[in-house]
Amino acid sequence: MKHGIGILIVFFGTLLNAQEKTIEPEQRAREFVDLLAAGKFSDAPPLFDATMKTACPPATLEKIWTGLLQQVGQFKKQTGVRTEKKDGLDICFVTCVFERTTLAAEIAINASGEIAGLHFVPAESVVPYAQPEYARSEKYSEKNIFIGKGRTALPGTLTLPVGDGPFPAVVLVHGSGPNDRDESIGANKPFRDLALGLASKGIAVLRYEKRTRAHAAAMAAIKDSLTVKEETVDDAIAAVEVLSFSEKIDGKKIFIVGHSLGGMLVPRIMHEASGVAGGVVLAGATRPLEELILDQMIYLTSLEKDTTYDIVELKEQVARVKDRTLSPSTAANLLPLSLPAKYWLDLRRYDPVKTALQIKRPLLILQGGRDYQVTKADFDGWKNGLAARNDVRCILYPSLNHLFIAGEGKSRPEEYQQTGHVSEKVIDDIAQWITLAGR
Repeated sequence: MKHGIGILIVFFGTLLNAQEKTIEPEQRAREFVDLLAAGKFSDAPPLFDATMKTACPPATLEKIWTGLLQQVGQFKKQTGVRTEKKDGLDICFVTCVFERTTLAAEIAINASGEIAGLHFVPAESVVPYAQPEYARSEKYSEKNIFIGKGRTALPGTLTLPVGDGPFPAVVLVHGSGPNDRDESIGANKPFRDLALGLASKGIAVLRYEKRTRAHAAAMAAIKDSLTVKEETVDDAIAAVEVLSFSEKIDGKKIFIVGHSLGGMLVPRIMHEASGVAGGVVLAGATRPLEELILDQMIYLTSLEKDTTYDIVELKEQVARVKDRTLSPSTAANLLPLSLPAKYWLDLRRYDPVKTALQIKRPLLILQGGRDYQVTKADFDGWKNGLAARNDVRCILYPSLNHLFIAGEGKSRPEEYQQTGHVSEKVIDDIAQWITLAGR
């Protein structure tokens, strides 16, 4: 369920005790892809475990599949499958050829032969990550770290510059959807680029698995009451606290760097977190999220005459979100992305620019000129709304897309399947700004 960025993704998983398999995992995975391709969404629930049955009913599954087709073109065929073991599950990667790209359907199968998760990834994702030229391996080291404690902790990575420190540091906050710590999107890993690039310039970086990915089953259990607080804000605040206790980190120079949804939430996180020195907004929206979703889908349908996405239905869903009589009990399937009413009501009470005005700490606002998901209209919202502040800097990069990767012409979803790296200019600008803001 990844609104705002590239391919729509859903991943809900459960770990079950080993039981006798009733069907080979590869066969089950292929069978499931066949059902999706045939549009037989109502036949899928009998194949699901309990969590998937709750989180991904036929209507939701249909939206995920049709939204995917809208971005990558019609399904052509499946060409192969491979399996690996992970956390007691068989993870099957079914190679799927679409009209405009090839993806792998990552399907988790539990010990009972039930489908416990679905996640579409680039078929090229098995190719090892190639570091950008600005990453200097001799200038940093990485170690595993956890955000929180116990079973609800989030695994993450702390990238530290070489030396004794203390170093300025940033917490990277994901965009929407069940992101991994690298914010892997298509063939790209923008958060890993940022971590290695900034650490090469003397800035520590903490990135972590998003809660909707690391603890998908628990999040699915509270899906009717989910808001951005549980999805994003609380964990970002906890990450700041982790850094503040590290002797190699300068506790007075911890910054929030948020991308997309995470960028929109930077002022809210700063407002609620103590000890944050400043924030960097990467493609953060200033307009309501429901408007962005509608504008994005209108843009995508303008690229292709044949679309499988129902704009009329989406407009009706957006109208319900804007209706002042929206009730917390309104069914999620009547709202955009099937997110619960409480999610939308919570966002209705949040204005990123007004919140930023209340925070007397520096901000850096960065925007790609080729971004069709968060656009110059949002950038202008920050720039105009914060014009009176002399501690706010706004930079527009004409050639960069939503991932801050360079390109030409109109940005399209398939662009995310092409391997690239966050622009070095972005790395330089963030590093320079943090150095100056931290003084």
